[in-house]
Amino acid sequence: MKNKYRILKIAVTVIILGFLLSFSLKKFSGQKITDNKISVKMNEKTPVYFIDEKDIKEIVNKENPSGKVGDLNIPELEKKINALPAVDSANVYLNLNGKLNLDIKQRVPVFRLNNDGKDFYVDEKGTEFPISKTYSHPCMLVTGDVKRNEYQKLAELVEKIDKDDFSKKYFIGISKYKDSYNLLTSEGNYKVEIGDLDQIELKVKGFKTFVEKYLVFQDPQKYSMVSVKYQNQIVTTLNPYFKENDSILKAGNQEFAKTPVKAIVRTNAIAGSKPVVARKVNTAAVKPKVISKPKTTIKPKEKKKTPEKTPVAKSKTKAKVKIE
Repeated sequence: MKNKYRILKIAVTVIILGFLLSFSLKKFSGQKITDNKISVKMNEKTPVYFIDEKDIKEIVNKENPSGKVGDLNIPELEKKINALPAVDSANVYLNLNGKLNLDIKQRVPVFRLNNDGKDFYVDEKGTEFPISKTYSHPCMLVTGDVKRNEYQKLAELVEKIDKDDFSKKYFIGISKYKDSYNLLTSEGNYKVEIGDLDQIELKVKGFKTFVEKYLVFQDPQKYSMVSVKYQNQIVTTLNPYFKENDSILKAGNQEFAKTPVKAIVRTNAIAGSKPVVARKVNTAAVKPKVISKPKTTIKPKEKKKTPEKTPVAKSKTKAKVKIE
């Protein structure tokens, strides 16, 4: 008798709980998912704006026209959001109070690739996704025939450049010609040839040393290419159209020509050599100009006599040099 009463009691309790649960579920399913009950969170570390909260809410309303919780297909909605090109991952779930939560992580471009007329972004995983009509993300521009299997290594190269202050200052783009990669610089018209994508840190370090020890003292237009693809050596290619800027030197020579200079007779240090004498001036033919400074007369030094040669008679007229 006691056992029958206990079984009946349990059955009544289950029926009551089932009734309450079905009533609660019916009430919960009938709730409206309004805009203030939709919570959208973007979880990427680097801010990007390919999609926004408004775009996600439009997708939710499109997938659930009635706006009721019971009519919402969460797996299908999650699949739709994950299918967006700029979305890396999406997680959709409901709270007991009827609030819809959407945690979304967008793709962050590492570089922008222009290949054979096509223009698109590539993220750190090497995944392609199209550019946006409303938003352009600042990143490294890469041109050339880059293969898909090179995307990830190229992304690692760009990330290393962005983390290094020197590299970030100098390198503004990457180009590929045949099988060799070149880094485009912000100074001059030269390229830095790195060859393949192996040993990037060593190659960038070699170029940094070349810049600090030598290139800072040169005109950056002097070279058309600096190659660091060879081991333990740097090869430079001169710019055939480069001309030294000698305008300052010419101006200095003109000013120097206007400045009066004292006449100097230089004697060769070797014994027995002839002295180098300044140009003689015929005093009888040329009238001296009136100048404020006194004339300076320079006597040439006597030649050393050589026993084998006949002595030459000295001119009676002394050479005079006018200082103007």
